[in-house]
Amino acid sequence: MAIMAMGLIACTAKSNNAQNTQQNDQQMKTLVTYFSASGVTKGVAERLAKAADADLMEITPAQPYTEADLNWRDSLSRSSVEMKDKTSRPAIAQATLNPADYDVIYVGFPIWWYTAPTIINTFMESCDLKGKTVIPFATSGGSTIDKACDDLKTAYPDVNWKPGKLLNNVTDAEIEQWANENK
Repeated sequence: MAIMAMGLIACTAKSNNAQNTQQNDQQMKTLVTYFSASGVTKGVAERLAKAADADLMEITPAQPYTEADLNWRDSLSRSSVEMKDKTSRPAIAQATLNPADYDVIYVGFPIWWYTAPTIINTFMESCDLKGKTVIPFATSGGSTIDKACDDLKTAYPDVNWKPGKLLNNVTDAEIEQWANENK
């Protein structure tokens, strides 16, 4: 009888631990937010949100970028001017969700001039992410994400940064594996 009681207690404790773990997983809210100038980062963000079972929110510029704005070969283009000015904070449209309501926030962007576009600074400064877990991801035609991650960590030290990842040409399985590593 004592053995059966011990077994029942052990099963109950194991069941309670499983329920607590499941409740903690359910309580962790995840958001994938992104800025995409050409649609490449948007596609990756949508796939990541699905893999991470996360909400999705676009960081939308108040004034959309035109093709001419994105011409990095033109030193007078909007993107060139913004990236030369480290204090530039392009206005963003009102967010549809409040990132501060989330525990884990993925922040995606294309790499511009080896770092995050200045609109990402606008986003970071528009919401209170102090103590939140933030995970950068990016797309790029040839740069790494390393400088962008270093720049963001330096600019926003109160954020709990996790290692970022460049998500060029990744499979759904690779995105899902990365999302699972970040849970």
